[in-house]
Amino acid sequence: MVDLKTTYLGLELKNPLVASASPLSEKVDTVRQLEEAGVAAVVVHSLFEEQIIQESLELDRFLSRDTNSFAEALTHLPEAGKYSLGPEVYVEHIRRLKAAVNIPVIGSLNGVSSGGWIKYAQKIEAAGADALELNLYYLPTEVDLDGAAVEANYLHIVRDVRAQINIPLAVKLSPFITALPHFARRMADAGANGLVLFNRFYQPDFDLEALEVVPNLKLSTSTELLLPLRWIAILHNQVDVDFALTSGVHTAEDILKAMMAGAKVAMTASALLKNGPAYAARLLDDLVAWMEAHEYGSIRQMQGSLCQQASGNQAAFERANYMKVLGSY
Repeated sequence: MVDLKTTYLGLELKNPLVASASPLSEKVDTVRQLEEAGVAAVVVHSLFEEQIIQESLELDRFLSRDTNSFAEALTHLPEAGKYSLGPEVYVEHIRRLKAAVNIPVIGSLNGVSSGGWIKYAQKIEAAGADALELNLYYLPTEVDLDGAAVEANYLHIVRDVRAQINIPLAVKLSPFITALPHFARRMADAGANGLVLFNRFYQPDFDLEALEVVPNLKLSTSTELLLPLRWIAILHNQVDVDFALTSGVHTAEDILKAMMAGAKVAMTASALLKNGPAYAARLLDDLVAWMEAHEYGSIRQMQGSLCQQASGNQAAFERANYMKVLGSY
């Protein structure tokens, strides 16, 4: 009998398949379907810093409607209604999910600055969340802002959030860090129990007829697995945190690769959005079939087996592989 159990952020999970933050978590019934299909945990869609600030500014505007306070600031925030759940409704949604399912429910905060919005980490914990994922989604565009300042801000936010909660904290990062191994260790020192690699930056497109900049959302493919796969394989055994691989998990083979790199869980959203919650059952069936065919008794047995330190070919993860790939074309 194949043992699929793993641990992530101190949570005992029945398997390594986790539903990452997406619209699928907005409805309790859909999360129930994910649980029934075998998903081991769910990350709830993010509560954004902008939503919390917007609600605070709207309250201030109501209380001081004649002063027109913060009128200019409001124009820089998303319009009301851009997100389906406001801050307090989001917290109540966490509470409802915890009452409805038995799998761990991981809250998600998305922000780029320190401030009062961070206190919602405490509210998410009080609502029963088993852990919190902090999504640091920021694109620096100012020419005077250097990388050290951006990273220092990230670390400051993590420390502030860590100070608010007692539940495990994971941090979702982008790959655009100059020296990722060093920064990952600093994240662990700042209080992160896990790192989620990587956030997807959605690139805008141009509408040539309307001459407008337009949003461009495309679901991931398995080709996007390679970037987080490489970095988790490099960081495994170097940084004392749990790694979650996200972006590009569409097949059982993708889950297996994530485990062999050293991830504790493989997170997917695009595959479930494309194929429906029931697709999780197929992924897990295929996972068991492969492990049985290749005589693996457990997930733990394979975790980290192809990381950089264990692979026997450390150069494959570094510059030598770059030269080899180019030379082999």
